[in-house]
Amino acid sequence: MKNKVIEAGKEAIRKECLAVSGLVDRIGKSFEDAVKLIFSCKGRVVVTGMGKSGIIAKKVAATFSSTGTPSFFLHPAEGIHGDIGLVSENDVAVAISKSGETEEVNQLIPVFKRLGVLIIGLIGDLDSRLARSADIVLDVSVDSEACPHGLVPTSSTTAA
Repeated sequence: MKNKVIEAGKEAIRKECLAVSGLVDRIGKSFEDAVKLIFSCKGRVVVTGMGKSGIIAKKVAATFSSTGTPSFFLHPAEGIHGDIGLVSENDVAVAISKSGETEEVNQLIPVFKRLGVLIIGLIGDLDSRLARSADIVLDVSVDSEACPHGLVPTSSTTAA
């Protein structure tokens, strides 16, 4: 039993490493554009996502804040039900979605657009609604999850 547990742990880490190393070749113009947009932001970076992507979005917002970039997490359901008043035209939005089809996130996009907020999408499916709507798209797709049953978004959350 002990060897199976150790091997399962090692295999999970191998899959996580592959997910992250697969991103290297995707670092290009879109990444540069996203970095420049964030650095030129006159307002705050608004980070949003639902479910596990929302947890990653909270971490991204906290990391931006820790490094001196004014930012906050906006829960997409709260955003479409009144909290959009926190967002201004000087802000930049970062929307995170593995599928790119998360309804609550996609409902925020036209609201951001009406406010003049540019949107960076961290997306696992480049054929999704979010990918078509975002101003800048970063491909964070992964070939497989470390979870042997494919239920837990392990590699994809690491990639995001």
